[in-house]
Amino acid sequence: MRFNSLDQWLDWQTTLHPKEIELGLERVASVWRRLKPAGLQSLVVTIAGTNGKGSSVAMLESIYRQGGYRVGAYTSPHLVRYNERIRIDGQEVSDEALCLAFEQVDRARGETVLTYFEFATLAALIIFSEQALDLVILEVGLGGRLDAVNIIDADLALITTVDLDHTDWLGDSREAIGLEKAGIMRAKQPVVIGDSEIPESVLGYAKQLGAELYLAGRDFNASLTGDHIQWQRTGEESLILPLAHLSGQGQLHNTSAVVMISSLLQSSLPLDQSLLSQGLRQVSLQGRTQLIEGEPSLLLDVAHNAQAVASLREYLDRLEWPGQVYALFGLLKDKDSEAIVESLYSAISGWYLVDLPGARGQSAEQLARVVQQYGEAIPVHCYSDFSSAFESVRGLAKAEDLIVIFGSFLVVGDALDLLDSTAE
Repeated sequence: MRFNSLDQWLDWQTTLHPKEIELGLERVASVWRRLKPAGLQSLVVTIAGTNGKGSSVAMLESIYRQGGYRVGAYTSPHLVRYNERIRIDGQEVSDEALCLAFEQVDRARGETVLTYFEFATLAALIIFSEQALDLVILEVGLGGRLDAVNIIDADLALITTVDLDHTDWLGDSREAIGLEKAGIMRAKQPVVIGDSEIPESVLGYAKQLGAELYLAGRDFNASLTGDHIQWQRTGEESLILPLAHLSGQGQLHNTSAVVMISSLLQSSLPLDQSLLSQGLRQVSLQGRTQLIEGEPSLLLDVAHNAQAVASLREYLDRLEWPGQVYALFGLLKDKDSEAIVESLYSAISGWYLVDLPGARGQSAEQLARVVQQYGEAIPVHCYSDFSSAFESVRGLAKAEDLIVIFGSFLVVGDALDLLDSTAE
């Protein structure tokens, strides 16, 4: 074996390819064919979208595990541990399993150069192929059409939302980005669309391909009644279901789309209403409008694009927090910093900005210039690392205040890691 530890494998993978991201399927598909010519034997659901992918994976994973099915889930990026990316029956895979999978990928690739994400995707697929799984849920990393996950033909696809993000890679309009996400569709296979304002490019591609399209607002609907949703597939009786135990404005739409998937999979993976309800009640996901009460309280959210931050602002407005609200965040360079800051600026009493590492990372000073465009009255502080920023803002905040930690997965992951270490 090339390396004996997971950290060694991961450090090496970051240096193997000259680019952090290289879209395209030919390289990774050729390695997958050499690894597993028969492919995956499990039922596969692939999920793409600007926001809501992680929540949708978590809900599907929870309800089908509640139904007694064996489920594999692949998500990215991770928050604290790399192992979070690959789960079998809700459990993160071990370092040993990952190292063995990486060794298989390394041997099969020959002279083919793979990215960090492509290594992860192939490792996940190897691990899933060696388990007797009823369902595999794959989350697209970036876009859809050229994402490594798309080497697998999904039995059912879900597109959660389409909005502006990763514009350097996917295009600078919702129509262009929608077309990239539509690439996970397959001919004559069902596709659930959770976005009620889906771009025409997605609809046109589905028609051209001959995919079976199920649209929110046309083929299924949901409305909120207290802490439950009333969900209905067009032409059928409505169901009263619990809203998944996930905060945030988009969860009604995410839950509705997931229930539509369960309806379409009913003949293959039957679930009665009680199991569906129990699965929704038990779902949990870190870092999505995750409120941690204390003195001061913390709100953790991986919102890092305009659509997600608008949802975070709506959540903050509903909270009507009685004390001051401070922001601690960092962003990658390819994010719309101005739209993000503009959305939150009037709700924030102080900004604590963090440098992000790597070629895609944005410095705190760069973010500070964006924040200061919206006014000079609110203090802005810059830090080279998360722990310094957190120590500073927590030292200033009073017991009744709220610290909103948001933006990159790296920032929220650092917060969770620090909180875990101090709780031990």
